[in-house]
Amino acid sequence: MARQRSDRKCPGNGKVASTPRRHLRVLSARFGVADGPGRNGRQDVKKRVATGVCIVVENLPVPLDRRVWKEACALRDAGYRVSVICPKGKGFSAGYEALDGIDIYRHRTWEASSKAEYILEYGVALAAEFCLALKVFARTRFRILQACNPPDTIFLIGLLLRPLGVRFIFDQHDLGPELFEAKFGKRSGTLLRLVRLLELCSFRAASTCIATNESFKEIAITRGGKRPEVVFVVRNCPDLATFQRPQSRNGNGFGRSYLVVYVGFMGTQDGLDLLLDAIEHIVKRENRQDTHFLLVGGGTVLPELRQVIAKKDLSPFVTLTGQVSHDEVVAFLSVADVGVAPDPKNAMNDNSSMIKIFEYMAFGLPIVLFDLKEGRRTAGAAALYAVPNDPINFADQIGRLLNSRELREELGECGRRRIEESLNWDIEKASLIRAYETALQSGPVLGEAGSR
Repeated sequence: MARQRSDRKCPGNGKVASTPRRHLRVLSARFGVADGPGRNGRQDVKKRVATGVCIVVENLPVPLDRRVWKEACALRDAGYRVSVICPKGKGFSAGYEALDGIDIYRHRTWEASSKAEYILEYGVALAAEFCLALKVFARTRFRILQACNPPDTIFLIGLLLRPLGVRFIFDQHDLGPELFEAKFGKRSGTLLRLVRLLELCSFRAASTCIATNESFKEIAITRGGKRPEVVFVVRNCPDLATFQRPQSRNGNGFGRSYLVVYVGFMGTQDGLDLLLDAIEHIVKRENRQDTHFLLVGGGTVLPELRQVIAKKDLSPFVTLTGQVSHDEVVAFLSVADVGVAPDPKNAMNDNSSMIKIFEYMAFGLPIVLFDLKEGRRTAGAAALYAVPNDPINFADQIGRLLNSRELREELGECGRRRIEESLNWDIEKASLIRAYETALQSGPVLGEAGSR
């Protein structure tokens, strides 16, 4: 927005008269400029106060949530004053932390496994997020609230802050209804209808939406009723500065010739059961003893996975790390030979872009994944595609890569090129900044009707 002139011409004599002081105060409040002379008796240089923004994420603590952290850093670098509200987690127990110029406020939470626990978890978290949002607003007077789902309940905070002039951005990380179906296997019922309603309300409350890929953007337009020009695709691409495969390596540290790695959250919808079936086939049916499998990340199914690994007698070949830091993830990817994404084909995964696929490509790792629509759009020729939800065929594709160094190098180089040329954060963050500029130019209105 162009700054309005604070002076006007006097009629008749061509001289400039000062704007009345009360008008100057209005300009000061609106644009953050000085409203009077400085100590030296002259008008101070007028400076624009950084626009405050607040990001709310409930899925992971920040900076462990790399997408949210990258967004926060990009906004900071663009001149915004950034605050983040997130849950506490292992290694991130401080209620408040100022990190690299970003204010982080954390609240307590726990990992739910049943529908009743999810409802309680989301309700308590929403109350904590609202209290923290009021605290942040009192300190920064932020003008944009960005909600990162799941769950699709944070729009309620946006509605409560709307009378204060706060715009609401819906950053859709997951498809709520499809995620519910994947977790609980139900395609009907009261709770599913509620989840669909919450998603629709999130769309309608948002002046601007952020989608992780083209499929999500299409859903925002068709299912959410958003105009295409207010939906911005911001892919969760890696930052090339922090994802770089080393030139040399000295073994993988697990005592076997090859290392196959999985990186990501471990929930019921992520296909870890299929991966363990594939590993069992490789180790016991193919009698392959030269490969170790490293599963990196935390999640709700870790205790169950440990039991399955013990039952299948796979402990010598499989390591579960639990939740680890970004630096540890980088270290593991640096010594891996193959990256795997066993996410099964369903309505959610078929439309989702998996973060781990971007990360594998950034490290030049060949990939095995099930043949999913967005997975193929992301990886292209950098992956081998297994028959959807078939663990034996998945195992066969892993074997093809382990048996051919030439194929591994060909796919790995292809993936790294895709990251360097088009799928990197330097490109995506420009779309994020445009989304914010659009939100600031629009009014905090409900839905599309009357938004222009």
